[in-house]
Amino acid sequence: MSTPDPTGLAPGAMLGILGGGQLARMIALAAADLGIRAHIFAPEADSPAFDVAARHTIGDYEDEAALARFADAVDVVTYEFENVPAATASFLAARTPLHPGARALAVTQDRLSEKSFVAGLGLEVAPFAQVDSLADLERAVAELGRPSILKTRRFGYDGKGQVKIAPESDLAEAYEVIGHFPAILEGYVDFSREVSVVAARSADGSFAAFDVCENEHRDHILAFTRIPADLGAGAAKKAIDAARRIGEALGYIGVFAVEMFVVGEGEDECVIVNEIAPRVHNSGHWTSEGAETSQFHQHVRAVCGFPLGSTGRRGTVEMENLIGDAALRWRELLAEPGAHLHLYGKRDARPGRKMGHVTRVKP
Repeated sequence: MSTPDPTGLAPGAMLGILGGGQLARMIALAAADLGIRAHIFAPEADSPAFDVAARHTIGDYEDEAALARFADAVDVVTYEFENVPAATASFLAARTPLHPGARALAVTQDRLSEKSFVAGLGLEVAPFAQVDSLADLERAVAELGRPSILKTRRFGYDGKGQVKIAPESDLAEAYEVIGHFPAILEGYVDFSREVSVVAARSADGSFAAFDVCENEHRDHILAFTRIPADLGAGAAKKAIDAARRIGEALGYIGVFAVEMFVVGEGEDECVIVNEIAPRVHNSGHWTSEGAETSQFHQHVRAVCGFPLGSTGRRGTVEMENLIGDAALRWRELLAEPGAHLHLYGKRDARPGRKMGHVTRVKP
């Protein structure tokens, strides 16, 4: 079964995954379904992905000796989060195939480079300005107005690293909140809802997108994803076309997500690109039961050079994130007809921590 395929790997190969959280766990489980073994590299000894992987390495992302041993032990490397240090990505890419590539990381790790990249493709984004000082912030607010959002350029997710600039906000205090880090100010977008496109692209340029999904956030964390999105056919096509253009421009290999705002109504309805996630994505968890191919199987297929699977939807789907103590409802959810429970193996149900999710599919 391990005979190499001229177009990629074959069952029996070893997939290296940087990061040991729930996304790595679900990628490893999907890989096992396809006869691919997973080797997880993560610094945390209690990483939940370790429980389901063939091998794991506990090491720092800057430990080149450990990274070299890891690279030698795998056939291809992927990652579960976009904040992999650039030096780590370059080090590994010089020793073994890395999918998605280092360029996708470089563009998406920095909000300014990401916004500039998307705008350069002719896709619509929120107005933005670079902020490297309080004086920059003052000029940017004068240009973009209030309300607006001040965000650190790097390491922000689930609402972290950002602050709203309201009419009454003190700019010096806002700049202090983000620690005076390099930042970007984004103008206010009067959107009606948030949607995302989860898609995959292979080395041969093959592209497959799942149906556009609609996302509901609470306290800046995704709470529910519903499919299909309440979106007109024209706007849905534009959303998927935008994802295709982004994937092609990045030379992307693997699954990625593009988060978007919906603005306007009727014939004027359109989408504005908000962020790119160069990895499997929380809003794609519905695909495990709701699509012909899950996003996790699709990612393994793409990075290993296997044919992409069908993205056909199996019905009307809802995915609910289980945040913190919500995971304690596991017995109730197991008893719910039609509910599919996924727990991530995390021991402590801290507030704001993603502990699992449940999908509900209606034919």
